[in-house]
Amino acid sequence: MRTPSMEDYLERIFTLIREKGYARVSDIAEALKVHPSSVTKMVQKLDKDEYLVYEKYRGLVLTPKGKKIGKRLVDRHQLLEEFLQIIGVSEENIYRDVEGIEHHLSADSLNAIGYLVQYFREEPERIKALHQIRECDKEA
Repeated sequence: MRTPSMEDYLERIFTLIREKGYARVSDIAEALKVHPSSVTKMVQKLDKDEYLVYEKYRGLVLTPKGKKIGKRLVDRHQLLEEFLQIIGVSEENIYRDVEGIEHHLSADSLNAIGYLVQYFREEPERIKALHQIRECDKEA
């Protein structure tokens, strides 16, 4: 069973590897704002659970299982960001809000949000209508 913390690490590792081609303990620690020793402990756990292969002083590589989960976590994060943008959440709140909710939604809720985002993508005038409702509410 993955914990929210494990998911945060897998998501960040997947993103670092995609962006830089590698993920070092120091990069992960900086990105997650944790101590390198905490990263080492988690990376060892993720290695034991076969999400990645870790060799001390040599780095790490995601296993196919780790890549699949990492991609799914990144996709989930992006979906929630897009959803919050569509519904008009301010940019300064989006990242924090996504971090707060992404581990607590069921697959059913994520699928429903995915369909709603798809609907808004296909019907962009609905986004404008939604934003107009919000503006009218602010003025009242």
